[in-house]
Amino acid sequence: MQSYWKLHKVSLIMMLLSSVLYYVFAYHFERTEFIKLVILFAGLLVLCFKIVQFKKLNLKFILATGIIFRLIFLITIPNLSQDFYRFIWDGELVSNFINPYLTIPNDLILEPNLLIDNAKELLVGMGDLSPKYHSNYPPLNQLIFGIAALLGFKSILGSVVVMRIIIILADIGIVYFGRKLLRKLNKSPHLIFWYFLNPLVIIELTGNLHFEGVMLFFFVWSLYLLAQNNWKLAGVLYACSISIKLVPLLFLPLLLNHFKFKKSLAFYSIVGLTSLALLLPFYSSEFIANYSKTVGLWFSNFEFNASIYNVTKKIGVDYFDAKPWELIKSYGKLTPIITILTVLVFTFFRKNHDLKTLISSMLWVLSIYYFISPTVHPWYIIFLVLLSCFTNYRYALIWSATVILSYWAYSDPNYIEHLGILTVEYLIVFSFMIYELSKQRNKL
Repeated sequence: MQSYWKLHKVSLIMMLLSSVLYYVFAYHFERTEFIKLVILFAGLLVLCFKIVQFKKLNLKFILATGIIFRLIFLITIPNLSQDFYRFIWDGELVSNFINPYLTIPNDLILEPNLLIDNAKELLVGMGDLSPKYHSNYPPLNQLIFGIAALLGFKSILGSVVVMRIIIILADIGIVYFGRKLLRKLNKSPHLIFWYFLNPLVIIELTGNLHFEGVMLFFFVWSLYLLAQNNWKLAGVLYACSISIKLVPLLFLPLLLNHFKFKKSLAFYSIVGLTSLALLLPFYSSEFIANYSKTVGLWFSNFEFNASIYNVTKKIGVDYFDAKPWELIKSYGKLTPIITILTVLVFTFFRKNHDLKTLISSMLWVLSIYYFISPTVHPWYIIFLVLLSCFTNYRYALIWSATVILSYWAYSDPNYIEHLGILTVEYLIVFSFMIYELSKQRNKL
């Protein structure tokens, strides 16, 4: 009993220290302060991961700890991302029954009777890039933006608070269904806290308002229903996940040999019809062209925190005199092809009949996609962190620790990445991944 109370005392001290660091992060930090960022993040990693390792802690205590960390960010403006300005802009359009997929902000701002509140502040907040393009956020995400704009009382901070509450509730839902799914897989329910208390998850989702958590809530709920053999409702929720972020589309072929052929077609039909129903309020003849063009830019125009692409670019520019702007376009055409081939290999050459193997295949498909992608923002890794909780692999946790190094680019006035720092990030990740693969091979 004495050791039990001592454990809680130590955990409480760690929770209070972490809360102080999160407070500094939320209210006394600028994204150009790279050294400060690394120190804060390293401290949070040590403290929060140590709390997770105390398996004898009361469930309510750990859950409350994760919620408190998130509530610290409740009334602050995100300081590592400006994407939320576009979220609010799109939400203002949706709340006024204007289709956000049809016009770009740079054109809309010129209209004399624009219904968007705080339009100029939102446009400036977006930066130079986002206002040039049509929105690329899927329909259900747009509806959430609209709700945030309606309930935000025509205030940027009000909309931020509403979005934050939705994201926090989604994370609590992930813990609820994640624990249930872990029991179904004969794994410790405690593993879900490697996600819930992960500093990257808290900072990038609650802090910086990325909606991966909402996508993952529907995704994990869907997987749990698959484990319950309730595949029809699972299909509806899977479509909701896709309608927040498109990433789960990658995994649909993997379900082909998880079900029998007829059942897989039925599941795909449910996912397709639900997705169409969510899309219907936004559909127009221009929608498909605008949306496809904007999504395509991620493959052929943008680059950030890449691994294999940076190696390819370095070799191409230094040894073959390739032009960087031409190289990324050529590379961008190859990326979808390699991704499709990867998915097909894991679909037809791996037995995904049981849910454990299926989730493991999802982890590897998404990992390979990120390894070859020219753009890997830190919050992308969060999907891998959650998937890893249901497998025997932990390299995603290592990546969630090292990916913060990519924010060096924000400390540079010209947003130029430091290839040496990115090399350190990926050397650590790949080394640990190879170690885990060799360990798993030895076990087999």
